[in-house]
Amino acid sequence: MPARNDAALAFLNARRSRPAKLFTLPVPTRPELEEILAAATRVPDHGKLEPWRLLVLQGEAFPRLAQLAEARARELGGDAEKIAKGRGQYDLGKLAVVVIAVPKPSPKIPAVEQLLSAGALCLGIVNAAEAAGWGACWLTGWPAHDPDFAARAFGCTEGESVAGIVHIATPPADGPDRPRPDLSRLVTWVDA
Repeated sequence: MPARNDAALAFLNARRSRPAKLFTLPVPTRPELEEILAAATRVPDHGKLEPWRLLVLQGEAFPRLAQLAEARARELGGDAEKIAKGRGQYDLGKLAVVVIAVPKPSPKIPAVEQLLSAGALCLGIVNAAEAAGWGACWLTGWPAHDPDFAARAFGCTEGESVAGIVHIATPPADGPDRPRPDLSRLVTWVDA
């Protein structure tokens, strides 16, 4: 029988989703963030293809991105709600890691699997940050899916997309947990 890692299972079972808008300073130092990223990038490289790249947002990047999101919302004829939603995570951001999906030509690895690798990396960053004691929240929002914003904000080129923006900072005290999925409704056991 394989060796159990009860500490890891306990950590995953106790993990909570905390809104990034409630995060405060301090944020991880560069060496602390490098440790988190080293842990997170160990698994989802997908056959050493590494179909993603990372941007670390900090400091003045946040006001610049908030203004860019507002300008893009106005270009699209967005109302006050669209503008507020576009600016929100950047107005309140402290430190974030943007995971850019960068699919590469491969006869063995389909593009969808490469995109899933970028999503797995997002979750890996969340789990590594939380394991290191920080709060982490994986967001996107409409601007991240807008090709014009993604190009201007993150340098995305054709074929690249934002898989996630993982905010990392000091989490709030735990509040009530959210309802969890009812596995009896979602899991089908197949024996034959």
